[in-house]
Amino acid sequence: MTPRERQEQWELESLAHTAAHAVRSSRERPEEPDPIRTAFQRDRDRIVHSKAFRRLKHKTQVFIDPEEDHFRTRLTHTLEVTQIARTIARALRLNEDLTEAIALAHDLGHSPFGHAGEEALDAAYKSFVPSAGFRHDLQSLRVVEVLEIHGDGPGLNLTWQVRDGIAHHSKGMRDLNDPQLSRSETLEGQVVRIADRIAYVNHDLDDAVRAGMIRPEEVPIEPLRRLGATHSERISTMAMDVIAFSESRDRVDMSTEIAEATDALKHFLYERVYREERFRNDDLLKAQRLVGDLFRFYMEQPDQMPEGTWREDMDTIARAQAVCDYVAGMTDRYAVSRFEKHFVPKGLPL
Repeated sequence: MTPRERQEQWELESLAHTAAHAVRSSRERPEEPDPIRTAFQRDRDRIVHSKAFRRLKHKTQVFIDPEEDHFRTRLTHTLEVTQIARTIARALRLNEDLTEAIALAHDLGHSPFGHAGEEALDAAYKSFVPSAGFRHDLQSLRVVEVLEIHGDGPGLNLTWQVRDGIAHHSKGMRDLNDPQLSRSETLEGQVVRIADRIAYVNHDLDDAVRAGMIRPEEVPIEPLRRLGATHSERISTMAMDVIAFSESRDRVDMSTEIAEATDALKHFLYERVYREERFRNDDLLKAQRLVGDLFRFYMEQPDQMPEGTWREDMDTIARAQAVCDYVAGMTDRYAVSRFEKHFVPKGLPL
């Protein structure tokens, strides 16, 4: 047996019956099996080696501060989600490789400048194509299915299980147990959906205190009483609750008590950090204007985009999609450099 076949056999014998098994995975374009890695392990490696993944290190999570080393970026958020998701998946005897691949890819489509940039990109896109718009979860799927290249066809040709998990990770500001939220067909995808909330509720609270936006004593006491007083305690409480509540079930959830406490922290962050930060932070307001200006500039002058990202015969809808892809893929610093190139005068030569 090859190393891959041994791993596939181990999964069939050792994982929970509700887990996804690599031997039963499928791709849109059939491929010869790898002798060492399972299909989900290959997906993980393609994601880690993609350009979109590398760009996450220079994309804002919530706070823009290039001189502060300890604020989370989109990459460190992704790594925290992955760690939490793998811990939960291991305890539930689910497929860790699939869980890891979904978690690593879930934010590949995020725009520069965090959620403020996402809002600005959505508004700019709709100003040209009212029926369209930008959502980072759908853009993440577009990155792995179209924009990144592997082999002879478009996209990374990931398994449908990974793509399904990416498509269903986003919750917006809805509560965790909202029945209207769509779910991944795999339990591994459902694990990532919850791990994403566990990670950002805790690390955004930590960053908000570090930034001086809130004082520790201002955090609502009731959620802390249920979840824990420290960053580590809260993550541990949430993860253990998911494991205990979901064991032997055919879906992954939090208990009502812990989900309500988690959602209470999320609502607090929305009011005191996410919404307030966007309106009082001059840098975020500047970033939103920058994103909108870049979008309009490239719609008027698509030849200023890299070769191969647009065609002369594109109509407005196709051009707006191409511009959206280009701007969404930018890092914060690259967006600033493009703005300076297109809008900031350099002076006349002597």
